[in-house]
Amino acid sequence: MLPQEIIRKKRDGGRLAAAEIEGFVRGITDGSVTEGQAAALAMAVFFRGMELEERVALTRAMTNSGTVMRWDHLDLSGPVLDKHSTGGVGDKVSLILAPALAACGGFVPMVSGRGLGHTGGTLDKFESIPGYRAKPDRATLERVVKGVGCAVIGATDDIAPADKRLYAIRDVTATVESIDLITASILSKKLAAGLDALVMDVKFGSGAFMARYDDARALAASIATVARGAGLPTVALLTDMNQVLGTTAGNALEMRECLDILRGGPADPRLYEVTAALAAELLALGGLAADADEGRRRFDRTMADGSAADRFARMVAALGGPADLLDRPDAYLAAAPIVRPVFPDREGRVAAIDTRAAGIAVVALGGGRSRAEDGIDHAVGLAGVAGLGDTVGPAARPLALVHARTEAGFEAAAATLRAAFTLAAVTLADEAPEAGPLIAERL
Repeated sequence: MLPQEIIRKKRDGGRLAAAEIEGFVRGITDGSVTEGQAAALAMAVFFRGMELEERVALTRAMTNSGTVMRWDHLDLSGPVLDKHSTGGVGDKVSLILAPALAACGGFVPMVSGRGLGHTGGTLDKFESIPGYRAKPDRATLERVVKGVGCAVIGATDDIAPADKRLYAIRDVTATVESIDLITASILSKKLAAGLDALVMDVKFGSGAFMARYDDARALAASIATVARGAGLPTVALLTDMNQVLGTTAGNALEMRECLDILRGGPADPRLYEVTAALAAELLALGGLAADADEGRRRFDRTMADGSAADRFARMVAALGGPADLLDRPDAYLAAAPIVRPVFPDREGRVAAIDTRAAGIAVVALGGGRSRAEDGIDHAVGLAGVAGLGDTVGPAARPLALVHARTEAGFEAAAATLRAAFTLAAVTLADEAPEAGPLIAERL
């Protein structure tokens, strides 16, 4: 069928057959479908939506538009596992999760992305490590996955090329928010990684891309259902992003926080709990634990006995980074010349946080991107960020420590942070504001 007839059919509310979707995606990949035609179908899907069978067909077609990784020839002794997050401010879960899963017997070829907008990217955090090869060749990737158990890398050009072209078109045609297209975009890359199991971390709240809970839940349900329909065992957790996850936001700062946790230092309870919950689900899905409760116990042991830290160190060294990064992080990770606290004008208890604004402050400091091709400053960001219920003020703790390159950068970040925090009066009768559940639902 001609591309324009497929567009017309969806425009008029029709249901596309798998063969029609496969042909259209093939045309996106080889260029026989024009940019205008791809944009028109994206807009038709945006308004008309897709049924489950259509979403599965679109996901499979985009997966098969490029290389689909196979791991059978490596004779791995455990399942191939991965997680995907919809992104949030201070979301550094992957830095801990990947080596912990490897220490539990899983194999984790974690294809990660760069930050764009107000959220950071896992790939950017790893590129704060000098020498780290974020895009190794296939032979190196296979060697590291088999020998270490995990490799956190960036996507290569041959993974789901149809998604790359379609996403670029969606980005400039106001169709990014389509749940049908988001589902296919995320899952096509994960299915192309040859996984045995996947866990999704779908975030909601003021720091998430989908701030409304109902929208985040609809996306989580779509991803879990389509992934299972495509043959990939998947669990989705809905997690809270109404405050920074952990205590830092910014690439080298987040790396330092995770290195300290891996070495046995104190962990922010929310960060540890989200990471542990995702690990528990994956270990159960992959058959490495009888259920999530046993998976949680296995995760806790790998964190306590140092085996997760060992896997992290071995992965970094195998991909070109320093072998002693865990022991001497300050010798390798960039540091900003200006480190200064930001206090509110008065003492109060944190009642609400515009977490997206905190992320924007990091971007404005140079720690994120406004455009995909922008460079970033790994050293800048926020540390010691206050959470809901904390008492802050000139005589108490600051809102955060700003790590800045310039005085102007510091002042701009300070102003943004003061506006982002809503404070309640501190009296003996006041109670700390209640945060919602950290993990709101499992799908």
